[in-house]
Amino acid sequence: MERIEGATVGRCAASPYLRPLTLHYRQNGTQKSWDFMKTHDSVTILLFNSSQRSLVLVKQFRPAVYASEVERHFPGSLAAVDQDQPRVLPGALPGSVGVTYELCAGLVDQPGLSLEEVACKEAWEECGYHLAPSDLRQVATYKSGVGLTGSSQTMFYAEVTDAHRGGPGGGLAEEGELIEVVHLPLDGAQAFSDSPDVPKTLGVIFGISWFLSCVAPGLGPQ
Repeated sequence: MERIEGATVGRCAASPYLRPLTLHYRQNGTQKSWDFMKTHDSVTILLFNSSQRSLVLVKQFRPAVYASEVERHFPGSLAAVDQDQPRVLPGALPGSVGVTYELCAGLVDQPGLSLEEVACKEAWEECGYHLAPSDLRQVATYKSGVGLTGSSQTMFYAEVTDAHRGGPGGGLAEEGELIEVVHLPLDGAQAFSDSPDVPKTLGVIFGISWFLSCVAPGLGPQ
């Protein structure tokens, strides 16, 4: 996962996942404009494995995080990118700087599937757990990236056991996914969330906080 070689960056000419746009508008009589990205909405799933008394996370390499870390360490690396001439990124940083801990998640980009069905599909593909929509509890829906995308994300929660796991997870190889499933013991969840040295998403922090406040107090003794 962390063996990253030959990294180059160029302008994004076209993408099925995002589209840069500019909104022109008048606010209180003042003409304004704002650049933003049109993206898909998404779902995320907080899984609690009661057999192991652990929260189920995923760990994967994120190219955007890696490129941002390269720019942070080598300012100007992304500044002069030409569409026809990809720029070679400095190779001094290990791939580990682009690896993050996240909740299982996926884009809502398949017509005809409900949010619950997308969540169940992702739980199977990424983590190997069989779920039905009725197993899910909706936690919250919120705006993600309000200054850049304005897309919506819906978080679900499900309790699972080892019996629910029928596969290794890891994502879809045909889509280039390379995902590691991580079982985080409950007794270390708060420290994991609080640590500034663990690269993680805001969803992980919120999910752990919600679980410890709303679910953990009702759990029986270990």
